[in-house]
Amino acid sequence: MCSKYHEYLEENHSFDKLTLLGIFALIIVISGCFGWVYEFIFYFFNGGMKEFYWRGGNFLPWINIYATGALIVYFLTYRYRKKPGKVFFISALSCGILEYFSGLGMYIIGNGMRCWDYNQEILSFGSIQGFVCLRSVFVFGIFSLLLIYAVVPLCFYLARKIPKKVFLTISFTLCTIILIDEFYNLLFARIFHTPRASVAYKKLGFKFVHFK
Repeated sequence: MCSKYHEYLEENHSFDKLTLLGIFALIIVISGCFGWVYEFIFYFFNGGMKEFYWRGGNFLPWINIYATGALIVYFLTYRYRKKPGKVFFISALSCGILEYFSGLGMYIIGNGMRCWDYNQEILSFGSIQGFVCLRSVFVFGIFSLLLIYAVVPLCFYLARKIPKKVFLTISFTLCTIILIDEFYNLLFARIFHTPRASVAYKKLGFKFVHFK
């Protein structure tokens, strides 16, 4: 096991373009689902541990900004995987920038819409307009270490051990299901005024976090 991990750190890994796309598809699925689990747990504690809240705007437990951040982190830090301190710093900074401008963009375009507001949350020290805070930046740095030193090696391992057609079928199918859900709720439902995930879940009695 140690030798395999040493190989991951030391060797230059090469995959054909299709397999690499399959790896990215798997990263998108894993990181978006991981982000949903994190927020599901965090907002349970943030709300006083009285009830759970559904996070994100999809039917499936997946949040897009975590998947976007994971891809950015991979491209910016994979080459520095021998230097975890550098991976942490670059990841924390880049994800903090992504979070700030994503939150600001939604606020401007969505006429004051907020999907998060650190001014109304626990451990919100260093908050900048509620769009980013030191806690979130630190957490993103830690999650990025998990990505580079756990998720990516796992994806590489699966890509090599599982027959190529099986690996690609699984990774592309999972990613396609996630993205169909995302684009339906993000675009299709808005354009054609069909029921969105949040509306459906509210009717089923699920709780959502509201920011004033």
